[in-house]
Amino acid sequence: MLDSHSPSAAKKRSALANFMFASRWLQLPLYLGLILAQCVYVFHFWVELKDLVLAALGNEDALQHIIQAVAVPNAPPPTKLNETTIMLVVLGLIDVVMISNLLIMVIVGGYETFVSRMHLEDHPDQPEWLSHVNASVLKTKLAMAIIGISSIHLLKTFINANAYEVKVLVAQTCIHIAFLLSAMAIAYTDRIMMNTQSNSKH
Repeated sequence: MLDSHSPSAAKKRSALANFMFASRWLQLPLYLGLILAQCVYVFHFWVELKDLVLAALGNEDALQHIIQAVAVPNAPPPTKLNETTIMLVVLGLIDVVMISNLLIMVIVGGYETFVSRMHLEDHPDQPEWLSHVNASVLKTKLAMAIIGISSIHLLKTFINANAYEVKVLVAQTCIHIAFLLSAMAIAYTDRIMMNTQSNSKH
């Protein structure tokens, strides 16, 4: 019977461990796919911004596209580029930017945490949060980013509150509160884990 401490058994364990550890590179196509999604968001941002600028300059086609983009069901569509319409378009642009920031955190932070080190310690543009990123920090930052995105959507709903039923407003508010409570629970759990690790070291 082969001894579990023999060199051949150790070599087999080492080969299996190396194979399993190398499987982390299977995540690379996922992050490359998110980069492509980021490109789509950049394109969408510039299309919306171009239409907003052209509508402000009097282009009728751009104005109709803007009106369709901000149209709310069961509400009369705006007939011109007023303050509310501009605000809704700008909130949509901010929403795109915040989702883009979320993608960057997932791409860079996830790759750094789960795939391979980027060795950006001496890079002048290294994000401050990347220097101490780990699974817990990434989890908390993602939760905060989702709360920000939810806030934008909730604000867009409240601007057109008259066009929505009360149950829709209540449901969106409850969902936003659920995101807040989830983020607080994640942060509190991470704090307990950090205190436990600190106490165990001492």
